[in-house]
Order: sequence, then C-alpha cells, then structure tokens
Amino acid sequence: MLSLLNAYTGWPNDVAQVSLARHSLLLYASADTLVVLDARELSLLRILAFWEAFPASYSTKGKLKVVVTDAGLKLIVASMGSQLAFWSVSESAARKSSITTKVHSTLSLGEEVTAADCKSGLLAVGTATTLSVYTLTLQNDIPTWIKKWEAAVPMLSQILFSPSLTHIASISSKHGNLVRLHLTALPQETQTIRHPRPLVRLIWRAPKSHSRPDLTLYTLTSDSTIRIFHPVLDAPQRLQLHSALDPGSFLPSPLTSMPPASFIFPIDRQILLQSIARLTADQQLPTNSTERSVFVNEKDQLKKLEEIRDEEWDLFLRILKDGSIVVRGIANIDRRPPTLLRQFTLFHMPPSTLSVPRPPAQLLMSNLPSLDEKTCVSGSNLRLTTSPPLVSYAFNPLSFFNAEQEGLRRVAINDHENRIDHLEQEEIIEKFVRTPEGTGVAVVRTSGGEAWTFDQQSGNAYLRRVGAWRGKGPVAVFDEGNTTALFDPSRNQLIIQNHSRTTPDIFKLAVPPLTSLFSIPSAQSHTLLIGITQESSIVQIHVPSAPTTETVPTLHSNTSLPLSTPPPFILPVDPTTWPKYAVSTEADVLMSISTDGVLSFWVPGAELGSSPECDRGKWRCTGSVHTLRQDIRMARCSSTKKTVLVVPHPEGEEITIWDSKESQFSTGLEYRRVVSASEPVNDLDWTSNADGQSILAVGYEHEVLLLCQQRMTYFEQEAAWGIVGKVDISQLTPHPICDSVWLTDGSLLIAAGHQMLHFGQAVTPDQNTDNNRSLFEVVATQNGPLVDYHPQMLLQCLLWEKLEYVKGVIVRFAEGLECARSNNEQTLNVKPLFDDGSVQAFSKDLVDRTVKHLETSPVPGLTSNEQAHLIVLIQTTLEVDEQRRALDSNGLRYLISMRSFYILNKRVITPTSTPKGAAPRGRGRERLRYRDMVWAFHSESQEILLSASMAACGGKMVWDDAKALGIYIWMESTESLRSHMETIARNEFMAGDDRDPTRCALYYFALGKVRLVHGLWRQAAWHKEQSVMLKFLGHDFQEPRWKTAALKNAYALLSKQRFAYAAAFFLLGGSLKDAVNVCVKQLNDVQLAIALARIVEHRDDGPVFQDLLKTIIVPLAFKDGNRYLSSWAFWKMNRRDLAVRVLLTPLADLAASLSIDIRINDIGEDLHYDDPSLALLFSQLKSKTLQTAKGTSEIPERTEFNFILQMARVFCRMGCHVLALDLTASWSFERPSLTPSITAKIALDEPTSPHVRSPFNLRARRRASMIIDMDIPSIPSTEPASPAGEGQKPFAVTTSLESSRVPETETKLDSERQKGLGSLMKTAKQDVTVPEFDMNAFF
Repeated sequence: MLSLLNAYTGWPNDVAQVSLARHSLLLYASADTLVVLDARELSLLRILAFWEAFPASYSTKGKLKVVVTDAGLKLIVASMGSQLAFWSVSESAARKSSITTKVHSTLSLGEEVTAADCKSGLLAVGTATTLSVYTLTLQNDIPTWIKKWEAAVPMLSQILFSPSLTHIASISSKHGNLVRLHLTALPQETQTIRHPRPLVRLIWRAPKSHSRPDLTLYTLTSDSTIRIFHPVLDAPQRLQLHSALDPGSFLPSPLTSMPPASFIFPIDRQILLQSIARLTADQQLPTNSTERSVFVNEKDQLKKLEEIRDEEWDLFLRILKDGSIVVRGIANIDRRPPTLLRQFTLFHMPPSTLSVPRPPAQLLMSNLPSLDEKTCVSGSNLRLTTSPPLVSYAFNPLSFFNAEQEGLRRVAINDHENRIDHLEQEEIIEKFVRTPEGTGVAVVRTSGGEAWTFDQQSGNAYLRRVGAWRGKGPVAVFDEGNTTALFDPSRNQLIIQNHSRTTPDIFKLAVPPLTSLFSIPSAQSHTLLIGITQESSIVQIHVPSAPTTETVPTLHSNTSLPLSTPPPFILPVDPTTWPKYAVSTEADVLMSISTDGVLSFWVPGAELGSSPECDRGKWRCTGSVHTLRQDIRMARCSSTKKTVLVVPHPEGEEITIWDSKESQFSTGLEYRRVVSASEPVNDLDWTSNADGQSILAVGYEHEVLLLCQQRMTYFEQEAAWGIVGKVDISQLTPHPICDSVWLTDGSLLIAAGHQMLHFGQAVTPDQNTDNNRSLFEVVATQNGPLVDYHPQMLLQCLLWEKLEYVKGVIVRFAEGLECARSNNEQTLNVKPLFDDGSVQAFSKDLVDRTVKHLETSPVPGLTSNEQAHLIVLIQTTLEVDEQRRALDSNGLRYLISMRSFYILNKRVITPTSTPKGAAPRGRGRERLRYRDMVWAFHSESQEILLSASMAACGGKMVWDDAKALGIYIWMESTESLRSHMETIARNEFMAGDDRDPTRCALYYFALGKVRLVHGLWRQAAWHKEQSVMLKFLGHDFQEPRWKTAALKNAYALLSKQRFAYAAAFFLLGGSLKDAVNVCVKQLNDVQLAIALARIVEHRDDGPVFQDLLKTIIVPLAFKDGNRYLSSWAFWKMNRRDLAVRVLLTPLADLAASLSIDIRINDIGEDLHYDDPSLALLFSQLKSKTLQTAKGTSEIPERTEFNFILQMARVFCRMGCHVLALDLTASWSFERPSLTPSITAKIALDEPTSPHVRSPFNLRARRRASMIIDMDIPSIPSTEPASPAGEGQKPFAVTTSLESSRVPETETKLDSERQKGLGSLMKTAKQDVTVPEFDMNAFF
C-alpha cells in the first residue's frame, strides 16, 4: 500500500562498495550515519548509525570521515574521530530483498582517524601522525583487533592494500605529491614516488591471476592524469613509471583545447573479463531463422569483446562535460618486461550519452547477481555508478564497446537534493511544515531549514530542494513550497522569501511576537498567513501572489477569540481537502482547546481575505465538543473536523478521536486507545481523500500507524476506527522518528535523524491487483457508500421491509455474475436496479445457481466474511419470500436473523464451503442478539416462529439451542412455554448415549414432574447415585421435612460446584428464588433464570420474576448499555411508557427519573446510538398502546428530531446512504394527538390507495387500533410533558443537517393535546363496550 519511494539521505562525497550473493551494496557517509544502497536501483537498504557501536556518541554532532569495506569478510568500516566501528553484513534469510547488519567489533585510538583500509582481516589505519596495521583475532569468541606495528607517517589521506596484501600504498595530505609504499608485514617504507601534481586517488590494478603477486599501481593527480607504475625484472619490489594518460589524449582533435573538467577512470578488468566470459560461453547456432539473424549480429559484436580479452587490454574511460564518453586502451601491461606499451582510442560516444548535470568524480563498476538466465547471458547485470550525483547505469558490454548509446541506460538517479548549503542537511530535523494542499514542505532543522517542492518523474512524484534559510522561529510555507515565511524573534519581523527565482525576493514585515505560524488557502489573489501570538491573539497577514515594491505583504488584523480566558491551544483545521484557492466562509479555520478540554471551532466573521470593516478580524464559533480531557499534550484537527488528542494516563498515554457533532445521543468520542509509556506518541497528522474520509498517522519511535474510520456493521463488533496500514522504518534506520507529515496524493514523509524517507504508492504494471491498491482506495473500501448487493445493504433493506428491492438487487447481481463468468471477466458489472433490461425473475433456481457460484468464486470488492454473509442473505431472502404471507413484519425480521445466525455458524464449522483463496473464518456467535429476540417478542406469529426455531435445530432443541434463540424471552404464552420446556427436558435426557437423569431434572422439577424424574432414575442402573436418588425421590416433597432435606442437598451440591443440579434441588425444596439466584450467579445464565421464574409462577407478574427483572435484568441492561433488553424488561414490568422512553433517553437521565423500586448502581458507557433498528422499534412502539403513547409524549420533539439525525448518521457510517436519505425524508414526527375533535379530519386525509409506501413513513404504517393497557388515573407521569406552552418559540436546530426542518405542531394543537389527555382517558375508561380503540383519535 505505502512503499518507500525515495530516501533523502544526503549528498555522497565518496562511495564504497561490497558484493553479496544477491546484492551489490553502495555505501557513503552522511553526518553520523552510513547509508547503504542497492546498486541495482539505488534503493535504500539500511542506514547504519555510528552510535549503534558507540552509544556515547549519540548526542554528539560528529561526522563520519572514513568509510571502507572488507570484501572477503563482508565487513563495513567507518570512523568518527578516534573511533572505528565495524559492521558485518549478510543477506536476510526471511526476506530476499533485505540485508542484515550487526555490529561486529570496535576500535578506539588515541588520535583522529584520517584514513583506513581493510582486507581479509588486515586493517591499516592512518592518523595525524602514524600509520598502524592491525590483525583480526578471536579472544573469548569476541572479535578483537591486535596491533602489529606502527610507523610515523603524518597526515595520511588514503591508504590502500595491494591485491596480494604484501604492500601498502598511502597518500599524505601534508605531502600531497608523494606516494609512500610500506611492507605489510613490517613497519618498513620501501619506496617514495614523487608526482608533479597533488594526488587525488590511488588504485591497485587487479592481477591477471591470483598466483602472481603483480604490483601495478594507478595514480590519479589533480590535473586528471593517470600514471601507471609497474616493477621491472631486476627490481620486482620497486615500482617505475611506465606510462601516463593525460586528459588531452581523450579529446578528439576539435576539442583538444577543452579544459580538464573531468577525471579518467580505469574500468575494472576483472569484472569486465568475467562478463565477457559469460557472453562467449554459449555460442551454438540457433535453428530458427529469426534467432539466427540475431545470433549473427551478436557474433559480430562479440568480436570486439573477444579482442579485448585476447589482447589483454587495460581500458580507461573519461566522461566529458557535454556527456560524451571516450574510451582508451593500453596494451602489453602484462608482458614481462612490460615494454612497448601502446595507447590507443577505442571509441568515442557522442554528446549527451550520459545526461548528468556535471562530470562525476568517482566511477564504480558492479557485477550484480543474476536475477535470471537471460540477464546473465546478455550482460545486463553490470552496473556503472557515478558520483556525484549518484547515478546508476545498466551497462551492456555488447552494445557499449561497439559505441552504441544503448550500452549505457540510466536506471536510477539520486539528485533530488540540489547542493545549496548541503551541510545543513547534516543537522537533525525537528519538524515538517507543509503547504495547505501538501505540494510543498519546509524542513525545519536545528539552526535553519530548507524548502522542498514536488516534481514528477516517470509518473512518480519526488521532492526537489529549492532553497534554504538560517535562523530559528515559527515558519510557514506556501506557493507549492517555493515561498517561506519565517518569524525572526530577535527583530519581531516576518521574513518572506521566494526561493524559485535566481535572485530570491525577500520582504520583511513587523509583526507581534508569534508562537506559531501557518498558511491557509484564500479565495482572493493573495495567500493568507495566520499567526498566534504569545497572548493568544490571532494575526492575519496578506501576502500577494506576486509581491512587488508596490504590493507588499500587509498586516490585515490582530484580534482575539471571544473567550473568557485565553485557550492553551489554538490550532489550524487541516485544509487538505479544501477547494484550491476557494474557501467558503463556513469552512472551519481554527480550533481552540480550553484547559478543561472543550474543543471549539471557529470561522472568520467575513470571507477569508475580504476586509469589510464591520467584520474585520472577527471570529465566530460554529460548535464545540466537551471531551473532559485535561493536560492535553498533543492535538490535531482534520479537514472533516475529526480531532485527535493525546493526554497522560496512569498506564501511559491515552489517544482519543472526537467527532465535531456532539449531541445528547453522542459525546463525539469515536476511538480510544491507551498506549504504554514505553511507546509514547511522537507525532500526529491528518489527511483526507476526495470523499472527505479522514486518515490519521500516529507516529511512534520507529513506526507510523495509519488509522481510518471503519464502516459500522451488523456482522462484526469492530471499533469505530481501525488500523489500515503501518509504515515501519526500524529495518531502514535506527534513528527514531522526529516527525511525519502527509503530502499530496496520500504520500507520507517521515523524518528520522537528519534524513527523510518518502513513502507512497509506487507506479507498477500490476496496479490493479489487490496488493497494489492505493491508500485512498483501501480507505474507500472501508468507508463510504456500499454497492447495492453488499450484504450489509441487503440486510438493512430486509429489516426495513424492502423485500422487493432486495429481490431486484439479487436478480441484477445474478445476471452480472453470469455475464462475468461467460465472458471470463474479473470485474463485476451489475445493472442499475431500475433498468428494465432484466428478463429473469426471483426464484429458487436463480438463488441456487447464484449461491453455487459464490461458493467457489470470490466476488471483487468483498472480503471472504462479507461474501459468506451475502450467501446467507440470498438464501434467507428466498425463505422470507416463501413465508412472507404467514408472518408479520417482526416475525420476518426474527426469521432473517435466525437463519443468518445458523447458516453463518454452520459455515464457520464446515471447511468445504470456504471460497477458494478465502481467509480462515472466525468463531461463530453463541446466541442471537437481544435486538433479534425483541423482534420475535413483538411479533404476532410466535407459534410459527417457534416451529421454525424447532426446525432450525433439527427438531431436537436442547437448552443451549433455546438459549441461543431466546425462546423464553420472546415467547408470550405460558402454556406454550411449559409445553416447550417439557420438549427440552425430553431432548436433554435423550441427548447422548448415557440417558442421564441429572441432565433433565432441573427442567422437569420446574414443571412439577417429580414422579417422572423418579421413573427415569429407575432406568439408570448404571448410575452410581441411582439407589440414593430412588430412595430420596420416593418421598412426598409437599411435606416440610422433605422440602428442608431437598434444600440441604442443594447447598451440599453448591459446595461441590454442581450448580445446575443444585438449582434443581432448590426447586424440589420449593425455593424458586434460590434456584434463580444460582442460575444468575453461579451458572451465569440469565435466560435460564427467566425461564424457571416464568414457568414455576405460571405468570409474568409473579413476585420472583418481577424481582428478577428489577434487581438483575434492568441493572444488567443499563450496565451493558443494552436498550433492547431494557425495553423488554420494562414491557414485562408493565411499564411500557419506559419501554419506549429507554430507546431515546440517555440511560443516566432515565435512571435518575425512575419512580419504581429499581436499584441501578452502574451505568455503562452510553456513548453512541449506533443501531438504526432503534428507530425501527421506536416507530412501532410509540403508538402501540396507551402506555407507549404516554411515554412518547414525554419525549421532547427536539430529542426525537436529533435521534433521527443520529440514526441517519449511523446509516451513513454503515455505508447505507440511500437508507439515511429515505429515513430523513419520510420519518413522521407527528405525535399521538389526544384531541378527539380533529379525529375526523385526519381520518379523511388518510390515503386509501394500495400503492407501496416507504417503510419509514409512520402514517403509512399506522395501526387501526390502540391497546388500552393502563388504568387511566393510576400511573403518574415520570417526566414533565414535552409540548411547549403557548407563546413558546420553536426550537433551533444546530446539527449538521440544519436544512431538515422539524415538523412542529401548532400552538393550539399543543394546548388541546395537554387538555385532551384526561378527557380522552376518562372516555376510554367509561365506554367499556367499545371493542377496540381507534388510533385516529390521537391525530
């Protein structure tokens, strides 16, 4: 999703290399770190910090000076001051694309190290005064460097072992014209070679074979001349000058006067000869004519390579300023004696062969490990690397040595950092400041900073440095990173500088002392800068888009927020998704945070950039959120007004995310996580996609977690925010993260130490695969609107009685699947629902075909879990359609939930139904949710539901099945409960092969069938307790003595932790209350307690059952925040007014207003109304009975209006935006009218046409009668009635959906509603001959 695009690791001065089995590594020093790159693509593999070897150097500002490698032992050596650090490098076995490094050893000297070389366990070290040689040994299995000898040699700048390790060549910066030769074994200087110019570099020529210790030395002087030194026969240990290559010999005759602006580089003869050997190894003539012609062409090209190999030429290359390349050769160096050395020009490639900004000072050739046979044979595994700038070229010997430009192809360049005061890049990065749109960034370092802007290269964006500044103070950047504004605290001036011009324009403006500064988009022809002063006042500064001496930056205003006390935080609202250069006055610009954690959002009184004097500089608050958080350490606000806070916590730090929409139904808290003190949060930053979906980056020490809002679902209990990705830099650098910032197109820039890592979406050929989806695409799949056939959309439509809509979607979906399968397409095209092109009808055959296809083939855009739910819902829709005439709407909802529950649990158990490539399934649910049980409770088709439940259990329902389906919660008939309990008891006894009477005793004792249990014990001859139980159950338990005996046995069983059997003996002893307590406390089975109480007492108003509701069920429901269970309990308590009110009223408020004897000690987190079915249940109950009508009248109209808005937001969070629109458009806010005088009018207005109405519309679903379920004067109101009195003004709606107006009842109607309550109820009480109550009397 996010991969490393570019690494801005500094400017290389000197590059070393080392080869592994799969990698060729390039290394260079950058401040106190060592950068390790892959030579193939110049991609970053690892950054090594010197303080890994010497922790005490962490806080110092030292710089690495010497970087060398040991090719044999695969060691990397670096020096800082008088210390040397050694790392061993190897390839990772787990990840083929990565390497593994670890500190090998260390060495501390008394003087600063100025030069070093390491080969095969030998180390030569030069300091300001000495040259020393060390050998590597093991002491107690610890690598240790032992000094062999030391010689006095001043100020060495380069040391180099000969290939045979017999000699050491060195250069001294004090005597820059001399080359000294020492023997490796002894501190003996054997020769001094003087040069006419200062020396730049030494290079030992690789010998022809390892058996011959040839000494051939190339020296490069400052005039770009290479000299060749070689011994003669009579003095084999003494080097003599045999030839020289001056820059003029590389120039064609027309260019002989060109100054020597570039160096001459020898081509590594060993690597070249190995490549030639591979190319000439397989030269069989192909049989195919086309391949034969290619073979003939390559055969001609090979002649040049074969000549180079046979003649044993040494080749030298020079890159001229115009990008042309000249290659010269020297023959006969290997002859003994090396006489008649012949120089010649091999070829000259035209200008612009290499497009580099300047001739390089270093050239390296790498023999990359072959990725496949083709690259090995073609020779394209060779790389030429030049520096500076660091550029990698694919080197093809066949083409190159035939003077073809295709012989060198640039594959990577590391020239993003223009060399403008590049020493500043060795300072630690403190933070980033980006432009509002994220197209530029200011990098703030210890004593200055740089401005960077975005460029495009081959489809990938990269940062290019455009300027730098010195100084400390708040800074803002704009104009795509080309212009910076820096506050100078020493002069109280704002310095505005444009870096994009050759001569930067600098403007200065006097401003008050600023603590922070940022820029925001403006609708005018200028940039708006906002600064926060030390007194928390807000300064607005206008910067013209093209400032001149006439149009200069101006101070627009200096005002304060209208708050009683200055807030400790005034932060910008992230403007990433604002329209570019077009800002509305309603777009929140600032967020303030008070000391007690109140978030306030502010907009300017007039449009940003305008200047009407009446609103100049004024700020208006658009909303606030009370977080109750104090001592806030960090805070950020997104474009969509999502705010993240970091506050101290006893266990570490607390991260919370808040929404700006605070109401009585939502505190605004959406996410909470406590992190340990060992992993503090270092950075926070927001970005958003085009759809306004916010993404949060939370930076820790070595990783950045990416969080996005999660779509709410009925299928899984997920947090509102989840981790969508992670960027881990621990394998790249040991430096901790200093700061991270989002840039344009969802790319993330991370600062670690003094280096920057840019992560984003790389352009790859297989961009459409799931593994290469962009961050914004991944976030869109977890947020936003759903497709019509998504299982969540289908489920909600089924719950809201949109069966015909669902059937149409399934038909279109099946047609799309068949079309994709017949055309062998990977994408799925589903026709719009209202397209009349469909010819198929919804049928069992269509469902079977669709399910069969889904079982074997994944659906694009759906996870394996979502596809499993889709199969379930398609099958459930068929069953619902077949039984819709026998069931009411609530029965259909229960059936949907029950079928989904069983089919999903079956899919979890059955592995054969897993779609190919799908992830393993999770655990199934233990029971239906209380929401689903409440649907069955309010259904009028309970006998049909019971039969369907029995069928779902295979006709053998045991207690676990009844508990999972909530039978004893929703079943109303007492006789049916008893009959069904007997069935459960019989099935429990028959389950298994042992026929154990103890498994069914509890259920039979609840039914009072003691004799039946006694008969079952007669058949249990195998049971060790048979004789005892036969004797005990033979007594008459109506007698007090045997009841007491049963109770004693119950307590004995409790001590043995046989809790279910103990509850049975409590029933046998006549103590129903104790049996219920055992079920609740020991068995943790509330449903079993409900079943026993209802069956034993034969009614729902029994004292034990009512006490269970008051002392256990209601407090438990309030503790869990379960409004469905609370509503059911109040309904069973005959407090149906509370059963309605609990759906909308905050639990704490409702608990405080209860006048009945219910003790509620703990109320769970009542943070969200996150279930749209609450609105569906409320719409059913609000006018069902007199009690529910009374409870509805006690709910303020504003509360109902805000409740519907909250449910609409929940629908949007679920991806069901169409249902949210339907809900807000069709919901009826009419209350049951208590005035009989208007009944006739409403009845006449009632539509009678049979056309299909929206299921949200209460007028379309109004009952024809109302149940009279209360004694008119007996129950007082639990809350003052909500209708306003005469003269009261309508309430003002301040939510985000302010365009939706609340239907308000006229004042006269409100008055009549108040007066009509008593008269209507008296009439209902007196006129007992009326068979049913007309619902229209309420309107």
